[in-house]
Amino acid sequence: MADRRVLMLTGVLLAAALLFLTWHLREPVGFILSLRAGKLAALILVGAATGAATVQFQTIVGNRLLTPGIVGFDALFIFLQTMLVLVLGGVGFTQLHPNLTFLGETALMTGAALLLFHILLRRGAEDIARMVLTGIVLGLLLRGLSDFAQRLLDPSEFSILQFVTFASFNSVETANLGVAGGLIALAMLGALRLAPSLDVAALGRPVARGLGLGYDRVVMQALALVAVLVSAATALVGPMTFLGLIAASLAREVVPENRHALLLPAAAVIGAITLVAGQFLFERLLGQQGALGVVVEFLGGLLFLALVFGRRRL
Repeated sequence: MADRRVLMLTGVLLAAALLFLTWHLREPVGFILSLRAGKLAALILVGAATGAATVQFQTIVGNRLLTPGIVGFDALFIFLQTMLVLVLGGVGFTQLHPNLTFLGETALMTGAALLLFHILLRRGAEDIARMVLTGIVLGLLLRGLSDFAQRLLDPSEFSILQFVTFASFNSVETANLGVAGGLIALAMLGALRLAPSLDVAALGRPVARGLGLGYDRVVMQALALVAVLVSAATALVGPMTFLGLIAASLAREVVPENRHALLLPAAAVIGAITLVAGQFLFERLLGQQGALGVVVEFLGGLLFLALVFGRRRL
């Protein structure tokens, strides 16, 4: 039955994608379709990567309230963008090759995350709580450094920085879609291969080790996949902290079984549906161009508060 639900979600995504592509389609059809197809690809890639990464991260840390953004991915992205604008200037930053910028940012964020995971978990995966707390502190530090550096920018450079640090699907570089798609597809395949081990890891470290699972190895593999997925999605469109929380929470409602072979694709498809349907609503029906990222973060924040207060009542 759960398999059927995942298939139904996929059908909803296909219907939403078709509606997004063909709604009020006018001449020149080919040109408009190419623009919409590029935006649609970005929406699906980011939604799928963020949803799947959040399910894995929540399983590893044993907490359904946390997202990978808590480790500092978003703060690192903003810091990198700020340093690039500060060092290169507004003109130099805009002249960077899109592929070079995307690959550099993805590599730096992934490398920084893996280094953090390796240093903090080298004594074993029981240090997950220390890793999360360290990520929060590092995120606050990077945000403070970014705020200080932004005060050194002139108004024109600051406006460029604001444009690139807010999640937007209206300025996605189509040249990056192929590279991002390849990275995300490989990481998703790796996550699906790891799904049976994640099922056991979700039982907790003592139980998982008692059942013969190499828990520490599985944790590092899962965190590496999370780092790739979140880094690629963030470098492509910008930070979206609470999108993963929405996708993962809804996926656990649709697929209540703790089977990651179903949870991962369900979260990926729900994340994609959230972005495609949201972009269609705001762009096609309401005529708004930059509202989706703000609204997703607002709704995700409300969901986070609802989950927190719901747990307190329990």
